[in-house]
Amino acid sequence: MSPDLPLVFSVTSGKGGVGKTNIAANLACCLAQEGKRVVLLDADLGLANVDVVLGLTPQLNLFHLFHEGVDLSEILCDTPYGFRILPASSGMSEMLSLSTGQKLELLEAMDALEGAVDYLIVDTGAGINDNVLYFNLAAQERLVVLTPEPTSLTDAYALIKVMKLNHGVEHFKVLVNMVPDAQTARDMFTRLYKACDHFLSGVSLDLAGFVPRDPAVRKAVVNQRPFCVMAPDSPACAAVREVARTVQTWDVAASLDGNIKFFWKKLLFRH
Repeated sequence: MSPDLPLVFSVTSGKGGVGKTNIAANLACCLAQEGKRVVLLDADLGLANVDVVLGLTPQLNLFHLFHEGVDLSEILCDTPYGFRILPASSGMSEMLSLSTGQKLELLEAMDALEGAVDYLIVDTGAGINDNVLYFNLAAQERLVVLTPEPTSLTDAYALIKVMKLNHGVEHFKVLVNMVPDAQTARDMFTRLYKACDHFLSGVSLDLAGFVPRDPAVRKAVVNQRPFCVMAPDSPACAAVREVARTVQTWDVAASLDGNIKFFWKKLLFRH
C-alpha cells in the first residue's frame, strides 16, 4: 500500500446472511494486530449491526452526524481490539437512503480521517439499493462475499452486474465464506467467474480467499466477540488472517479509477 494513501475497501454482498459483517470485523481485527490503523464503517445504515457483533453500545452514530450535527470525531468509537468503528443506527427509516446533501456531508466529514488511518473498511448492506451502490462506488476495492448457495451466487452476480452496467466498475475481489472445503470455494468462484466472463465483458474477478465453516465462529457471534480474538487458533481465524495479508498487497495506485468517488476528496483531486 502507498504510504501516502489510505486504502478504502468495501465488504459487500448481493445476499444477506453470508457473514459479511463478521468478515469485516475480523479483517479489521487482523489488520489492527498487524499494527495498521483501521476504521470500520458500518454502512448498513438502516440495519446496522457492527456494534452488536463486537458487543459494543456506542452512544452516538451516523444518524447524529446527519440529523444533529455531531462531529465525526465524537462518533468514532474505540474498540478493545485495536481498531475504531463508525457505528450506524438500526431501525431508522431516515437512514435508508442518503440524500445527495448527506453524501456530500459524509465526504466532508471523512476528510478528518485523512492521515490518521491506513485502512477504512466499509461494511455495506446487502443487495443493490442506492446506499449499497453508493458505498461500493466510494471504495477503491470491493470484496464481494458469497456462500456455497445458489441464491448467494445469483445475488452476487446481480450486484456485480449492476455495478458494471450502471457504473462501469469492472474489478472485484471475491471471498467465499462458510465452505466445507477448499474445492467448494474454488467451484463457487469458478461458477461466478464464468457467468461474469460470459455475460459481462471486461469484468475482472480475483479470489481473495475463503473461510471454512467453523463452530468457533458461531460461538464468537453468540458471545459478541471477534472469532479471531476468541478463537485465534481456529481454522476460520487462520483463513481471515490470510485474507488480511492479501489485503495488504492491494495497491492503492493500481486501484484508482476515473469512476471512483473517494471518501477523501483530496484523493480525488490528486487523481
